[in-house]
Amino acid sequence: MISWYHSWIAAIRIARRDAWRAKGRSALVLAMIALPILGVSAADLTLRSADLSAAQELDRQIGSSAAKLSAAHVGGPVHQHPDGSNYEPVGGYDDFTPQGRSTTDGTPDPVLAALPAGAEAVRDSQAYAKVRTAHGLLDTQLRELDTHSPLVRGMITLDRGRLPAAAGEVIATNAFLEQSGLFVGSRVTPRGAPAPYRIVGAYELPSELGKAEIIAPPGSLLAPLSTAIRATGGIDLRAQDTYLVAVGGDGFTWNMVKEANAKGVLVVSRAVVLDPPADSDVPFFSRNPDHANASDSARTEEAAIVVTVVGLAMLEICLLAGPAFAVGARRSRRQLGLVGANGGDRRHIRAIVLSGGLVIGAASAVVGTALGIVLTIVLRPVLEDQLGVRFGGFDFRPLELAGIALLAVVTGLLAAIVPAVTASRQTVLASLTGRRGVRRANRVLPFIGLTAVAAGAAIALYGTSARAGSTVVAGGSALAELGIVALTPTLVGLFGRLGRWLPLSPRLALRDAVRNRGRTAPAVAAVLAAVAGTVAVATYEHSRDVQMRHEYVADLPHGAGALGAESSAYKEVPALRQALAKHLPLARQADVERIVVGKPSCEAYSTEPGCGKAEPLTPKDQRCPLYEAENGLASFTPDEARKLRRDWRCAPDENGGGGGGGAAYSAYGTVVADAKLLGVLAVADPGAASALASGTPVSFDKRLVKDGKVTLRVVTDMAAADAAQMRREDPPGQDKVLPVHQVPDGVEGWGIQLVLPPAAAEAAGLATVPSGTFFSLDGAATGEQRQRLDAEIDRLGVQADVRIEAGYQSTDNLGLLALTVFAGLVTIGAAGIATGLAQADAEADLKTLAAVGAAPRVRRTLSGFQCGVVALMGVVLGSAAGILPAVGLRLVQLREQEHLLSVGEEMGYGPLDAVPYVPIAVPWETLAGLLVVVPLGAALLAALVTRSSGALARRAAG
Repeated sequence: MISWYHSWIAAIRIARRDAWRAKGRSALVLAMIALPILGVSAADLTLRSADLSAAQELDRQIGSSAAKLSAAHVGGPVHQHPDGSNYEPVGGYDDFTPQGRSTTDGTPDPVLAALPAGAEAVRDSQAYAKVRTAHGLLDTQLRELDTHSPLVRGMITLDRGRLPAAAGEVIATNAFLEQSGLFVGSRVTPRGAPAPYRIVGAYELPSELGKAEIIAPPGSLLAPLSTAIRATGGIDLRAQDTYLVAVGGDGFTWNMVKEANAKGVLVVSRAVVLDPPADSDVPFFSRNPDHANASDSARTEEAAIVVTVVGLAMLEICLLAGPAFAVGARRSRRQLGLVGANGGDRRHIRAIVLSGGLVIGAASAVVGTALGIVLTIVLRPVLEDQLGVRFGGFDFRPLELAGIALLAVVTGLLAAIVPAVTASRQTVLASLTGRRGVRRANRVLPFIGLTAVAAGAAIALYGTSARAGSTVVAGGSALAELGIVALTPTLVGLFGRLGRWLPLSPRLALRDAVRNRGRTAPAVAAVLAAVAGTVAVATYEHSRDVQMRHEYVADLPHGAGALGAESSAYKEVPALRQALAKHLPLARQADVERIVVGKPSCEAYSTEPGCGKAEPLTPKDQRCPLYEAENGLASFTPDEARKLRRDWRCAPDENGGGGGGGAAYSAYGTVVADAKLLGVLAVADPGAASALASGTPVSFDKRLVKDGKVTLRVVTDMAAADAAQMRREDPPGQDKVLPVHQVPDGVEGWGIQLVLPPAAAEAAGLATVPSGTFFSLDGAATGEQRQRLDAEIDRLGVQADVRIEAGYQSTDNLGLLALTVFAGLVTIGAAGIATGLAQADAEADLKTLAAVGAAPRVRRTLSGFQCGVVALMGVVLGSAAGILPAVGLRLVQLREQEHLLSVGEEMGYGPLDAVPYVPIAVPWETLAGLLVVVPLGAALLAALVTRSSGALARRAAG
């Protein structure tokens, strides 16, 4: 035992001395191992610190109160999840009938009725509205809360200033102040408010740093604003009320939660969250068992992801660090030979080389972990801003950090295993003379690689039809990739056959790479692994992007736009049109009006007294029977329903109509406009333009037209109309029958069903008011033009919306670019490492070139080609390996889409005989960047950093 101990101590001393003597190589290997450890340790500390405990979450959610209560939206008894994150009506949604509750009929708030006796409550009211800022208008959450109450402690953090103490004072989040251009001391005015409010303090929401919000004392903000909005005929605020409750004793217990649920109230209880009841005592879990096991499955999936990422990281580090240890062993072969000549056996030589991995791994563990902790502490504010959450404090997990550090040691040892075994197999004579001997190719490894590739591909293809498809595909793809890694030495040899067609320098570089597969193959495999992952993700994301582009449904023709204003702002529409023409490069402009029944400010669905509507009526024999039947789809057999769904009356209408949907009349898109509208909407129907010019309406939905006419029903009693709709009857009203021109099938109406020329509306006695404008642009609107237009609309003081159809906007270009850059950096790094090792390993060859009179640039050129060759081989193999998982995952999605479409068709809401569009598209731009730019960049970088001249070697003593 003492001899074994002392031999390892000696081996570690030798390894430490060699590492110190070869500082450059040691620093290179240390950096390769320490960088991932730095990232993992920093990520661990960051995520643990950002992952709040249950108590910290409760402090931010309910302050120091015992519970937070809110009314359920279903308006009746409910069963809830213990943490209040989910709920459903008692009995489920199958037989659920909304009960509703009026907020203006004097009915008491159910939350107040659910409060235990003697409980103290603080109301928290919230609503969204637009607030005037230094730049224009900003969507902001308005809040009324008694910030001086002890129950609020922990929910907000005052940053500067003071809390509001009287009406007319508010505090604002830092995010609001930053976005609005205001500051503490400024005055802020919610749109429609009778008076401004002074900002007396700035605060932040610890878990929502980016949220724009202002808080006022109770009763000083939402109620006055609602009164002012109602006085001007605007849309009232929809405030949501919750209550912070303090109770004595054991807090708000689970039995108290269930009593509140019986009254239609949801509860987030501190006592229940910290000490949840058994699943058997939770009625919500009896109908939703998946929710009880959701956290366990999430943790299992998270653990699988962590294991996979850590495993791949260790594999890549070993592939990159292994050749460095191999070169170090070869550079120390004379020393190792002396150990053997002085009685050392193979295990001593293995111990010396393994000790090198142990020393470097331990140093990497210390350096990487320490730097990870320091960087996390230094960058805490930046990390919190990126995550949008304040840490609850630094959550150091010594065991986790020690495990991460141990990972570096294990990685160093694993990377040194193969070089240790190889060095121990050399004879003493070969080690002392520097001869490498004849190395035969391993015939077992290629067989294992081919088997792994075939098995992995088969498993991945099986995963496309298995239940756990994505997991099986990922596992099979990983196995196939490992098989390609095992085949790398053989594939490198096959690349060598291309040398006969290459010029001198690349031929020498390729021959050197093939002859020294021990250092070339791992570097190529490391590049392969990085590129394969990038190509897989890029192919998957690009294919999904192509699919989303295909499925994108435009609202208007490309480059066209629409300006719309709220109904109460009909008088300001002409001014809005002038602002539009002033600030945007308009090519065409088509002004539209809307039909009003009653007051000019009445909306299409207004329930105000004195308001009505005028809508086209679908003839009864042209309504879809599937929706007209008393029991809907249940009134028909599957074959009958399928046959009816092929009927033209039940076909989906892209112009806003439909097969019925339970309504006896159409509820979409009737506008008053002239033929200019057809030009903006690119309607290629000369007959439609002629019809509008002659005063004839134009229909885009043939279900509305019978015998060349359309019926407009003018409804003046909306209460009677709603009652008739519930009875599935036509609404009572006066009919206006007009001749109409029906556009041919296939002509897109862009959501408009019926266009009435002004003359036809006037002849029918229909009143109209301006509602908006459709337009097309001469070019594209710049950001500055849009901002100036928004500022002009804000100065007019109206609620208006301007939208321009820009077509599908891809969201993954930045991600693909980041992936390409990442793969490029890893590839260049791995190729650079291989080149540095090649230079260290082939120093004698380079000096021989200098001795025989080779030009100085030959050394630089050779180094560049050595790096480029490694990068190119890795990129080619990685690109091929990365296609498999992407194809497998897309096939899994194809199977899922087919299943969803079949279910939808059976249930009567999906398209008939639909073929899912799940393309597999290769991102050629990304591949071109990897195949061309990356190897070329690696070669140029290596050539630039390589010295073009070197001293001639002195002849070694005999």
